[in-house]
Amino acid sequence: MGQATTSRDRVKPYHHGALRATLIEAGIALAREGGPDRVILREAARAAGVTHSAAYRHFADREALLAEVAHHARQALAAEMRHQVARTNDPRLRLRAVGTAYVHFALAEPGLFRTAFIAYPPATELPPAALPTEECGPYEILGQVLDEAQTAGLLDPIRRPGAEIAAWSAVHGLAGLLLDGPLPATPENLEDSLERVLDATERGLVNM
Repeated sequence: MGQATTSRDRVKPYHHGALRATLIEAGIALAREGGPDRVILREAARAAGVTHSAAYRHFADREALLAEVAHHARQALAAEMRHQVARTNDPRLRLRAVGTAYVHFALAEPGLFRTAFIAYPPATELPPAALPTEECGPYEILGQVLDEAQTAGLLDPIRRPGAEIAAWSAVHGLAGLLLDGPLPATPENLEDSLERVLDATERGLVNM
């Protein structure tokens, strides 16, 4: 049998002037393997084939690298959310698609999901609609979909303030329970649990 593939095996040797990007790529591979605790600057340097001191020229410490990897993880989650939301124009279904994509990503990429919010920047003061699409993270995408629901008359303006917190907490909690227990992440239980959480969230926010 062949040897197991490691993060070092998967990271391509860096080209001159691209060490920072290569270190981030190595950090992402490490996060996929073992979540945020696995993202170590020395390990990323080893995977990139450079010395630890060379890595320090681009990142002051482990936390700096972890912040970049966490940003990538959030953007990967946001991309999946955008993909699922774009599949329908129905505001109610778009809201459910946000939660579905969130939980499915957590189970498909547990390492990245656990890393995504370990180093989170302060919330932007700009409304979600004012942000470029590529800069919107999971929280902003949820806000956009909630705004759409309000515009469509599905969400009472009185319920709009803070709706992100309620919806996000519900799906994030479910994702954690499926990942770490006690809820079994079997296909049948996943879909049943997800439907129950989405139904409860919808009843709490949307005009039925």
